[in-house]
Amino acid sequence: MSEPAREGWPSDHELDDLVRRFQACALDKHEWTHTAHLAVGAYYVASFGADDALARLRSGIRQLNLSLGGVNDDSNGYHETITAAYVRLIARAGGDGSAAAIRRLLAGRIAARDILLDFYSKDRLNSVAARRSWLEPDLAPFDGSTLTPAG
Repeated sequence: MSEPAREGWPSDHELDDLVRRFQACALDKHEWTHTAHLAVGAYYVASFGADDALARLRSGIRQLNLSLGGVNDDSNGYHETITAAYVRLIARAGGDGSAAAIRRLLAGRIAARDILLDFYSKDRLNSVAARRSWLEPDLAPFDGSTLTPAG
């Protein structure tokens, strides 16, 4: 399940503010939620393409984690396979990066916190190897069949 987003979140202003504060490492820990990750990811994929978005997210998430007093190691912080998998899913789902497109994305299956378990076993996804570098799915390929937004 995804955490519930406020009705109408994000507005254009909220999206601009979220992205700006992510880039500046100015988010509070409680603001850096699963849905915030997805919103920034969707904005980046639409704005920069999947490859550049992944590079920017990789750097930005690591920096934000450190700015919040966290670490990026073999058991905490940045997770390469999770980030890269969501970038692939977001890219396949499409969208123009607008607040309206992101609201649609967040209303769909892609926003479910357990969606990656459609593709990965828990052991593979939770492994140190997956945290450190990209691992291909071991259960199902990313074919887009589970990505259709609701509504």
